[in-house]
Amino acid sequence: MSPVVKKKPEKQKLPSKYVLLIYTFIAFLLMAITFSGMIPDSFLRNSFGAVIVPFQRGIASVTMTLTDAATKKASIEMLNAENMELRAKIDELEEENTLLLQDKYELSSLRDLYALDNTYTDYEKIGARVISWDANNWFSSFTIDKGSRDGIEIDMNVIASGGLVGRVTEVGYNWSKVTSIIEDNVNVSSCILHTQDNLIVSGGIDMYDKGYLSFSQLVDTTGAVETGDKVVTSYISDKYLPGILIGYIATMENDSNHITRSGLITPVVDFSHLSEVLIITRTKDALE
Repeated sequence: MSPVVKKKPEKQKLPSKYVLLIYTFIAFLLMAITFSGMIPDSFLRNSFGAVIVPFQRGIASVTMTLTDAATKKASIEMLNAENMELRAKIDELEEENTLLLQDKYELSSLRDLYALDNTYTDYEKIGARVISWDANNWFSSFTIDKGSRDGIEIDMNVIASGGLVGRVTEVGYNWSKVTSIIEDNVNVSSCILHTQDNLIVSGGIDMYDKGYLSFSQLVDTTGAVETGDKVVTSYISDKYLPGILIGYIATMENDSNHITRSGLITPVVDFSHLSEVLIITRTKDALE
């Protein structure tokens, strides 16, 4: 026989209508007690405060936290916007400063060319801008933005920074190539300005890297040549017009023949910073 399973007695539930009546009674009872004055107002206020104030404090704290967070976010966004605006202004000012410096440099360069033009008033000249340098020896040769359409011809002399740069060796329609006097194996017949003693000025990249050009075959019969004397192109030069400044005597020494002297010249032209030049529009052959 199977065992008999005893069922747990079910809990009896109070009908909902009785529950409602009980709550209603309690509510009326509390109202009656309140209006009868049996419970002081201070007790009610204190009880209300004890229950409500902590909630109010919590709500106020959360509200303040949220408000601070929103304020900080707005401040950060405003600072980021101001920072971006300031950066834009700084970039704009840097660009303007660069343009002003460029204008200042170009103005100084143009003034130098103007002064140079006035120095060699006997020669007609045309200005040109350097547009590229030789890839191998960029000090020694470069290209300018003037060519045959501008009347440029081979062997026209080029000057800048107060003195001789070189001569035109190639001519295109709107460009020309200039070979400078610091190019290796370039020799220029020259003379000392105040004594007219002849000498040969020779180019050389290695020597120019040290800041000099070399000279040789100076015949100084009177011993009047001194360091600092001006060296200019001579009348016997076959490619260069006479009287163009090359540089200044830096050092001298007597050659082994005890007749001529050799040494170094400080060139007047800064070949490493050429940007504008003047081309003399007459060749040496045209003057003869």
